Parts: sequence; C-alpha cells; structure tokens
Amino acid sequence: MTIRILLADDHEDIRTAYRIILDAQPDMQVVADAADGRTALQLARRIRPDVVLADIRMPHLDGLDLTYQLAGPDVADPLRVVVVTTFDLDEYVHTALRNGATGFLLKRSSPALLAEAIRAAMAGDTLISPQLTLRLLRHYAPPEPSQQAPREALSPRERQIAELVSDGATNAEIAADLFLSPGTVKNHLANIQRKLATRNRVGIAAWALAHHRH
Repeated sequence: MTIRILLADDHEDIRTAYRIILDAQPDMQVVADAADGRTALQLARRIRPDVVLADIRMPHLDGLDLTYQLAGPDVADPLRVVVVTTFDLDEYVHTALRNGATGFLLKRSSPALLAEAIRAAMAGDTLISPQLTLRLLRHYAPPEPSQQAPREALSPRERQIAELVSDGATNAEIAADLFLSPGTVKNHLANIQRKLATRNRVGIAAWALAHHRH
C-alpha cells in the first residue's frame, strides 16, 4: 500500500527536499503540496491524504490551527498530521499533541526519522523527535498513569523496550539494539501501551522514568 502524503510548508526548497526524500521511499508518494495553511486545509479535505506533513509557521493558517481543524477532538473523520518545525519550543509540542498531531519532528531530523514518523502515524503510533522526548515528559506526560501499577505486569523484554523509549530511541533503533524485527518492536509497544493504559510512547517513557530506571 502506498502512503499518500500532503506537504504543507511555505518554503519551496523545503517542500522540494521532502518530496525527493519521501518519493524515494518504496511505500510513499507525495500527492500534493501547499505553500500556506489555508490551501493545505482545502487540499486535505478534498483529496483526503493518508498523512499531512505540516510546518508550524505558515501564512493564513498556521500548522497548529491546521492540525486542530484536520485532527482535533471535534473532527468527525480526522486525518493524520505530523508537525514539523525549526522551532524547538515546548509550547508548540504541547499544542500540536493536544490538537491531534500524530507526530512532532524538528526539521533537522534525519530523512530516515521523517519516513519513520509517517509510517508510525499510519500505524497509529506517535513519534516525537528524540531530542524533545525527555524534556516533553517533564511537562506534557500526565503524572497519574506513570504512578499507577500497570493493568498487567510488563515482561522483562517490555521493560527493556520501555526504557529505550524513555531514552528517546526510535522503533528502528530499538529493533537494531535488541536484534528484533521492526514488526516485533511495534507489537511489543502495542502491548506496553495496553498494559499501561497510555495512548503513545510519551506515556510509556513517563512510566519508565518513574519506575526504577538504572
């Protein structure tokens, strides 16, 4: 299955670079792009891409408002939005996630992480730039779930994966570190999320940080 992507960024060189990176992936195709948020909103509603890759600072409608209108809590049929920005600001991360974003990357992230974030969004996961993960936990992750006992005990392997998540490791890095397939890592993460009653890897990392890490 080809993942259909809409790019929204007001810099043409950025859109061109993303198109080259993503079209080179065997399972991805950029189907449209927009130089401002209002055009991106109209295009997204018309063509219904699988993933919208949205810059935050755009004319007419910024990426945070775009995310809210495409993926917010009041949207009946939300789209997947991965937010990308140059600006390493906690406020942006919190707002993007509250508004329904399924990923948050810094523009300096590697092409591999960009592709992984899109695949994670398709799988229902939330990928956040590793540089932001630990800082984000101090502000965003709710303390209550991290302090509660899990519904089911985590296996030693699941605990190991949870700790790697809290270090900011991506799925691909976890797979390489533990000599597992990416699919196996995704299955473990789904089980961990179910056991911890958390929606994403931020909650997993919060739990790992709160429970006897080395």
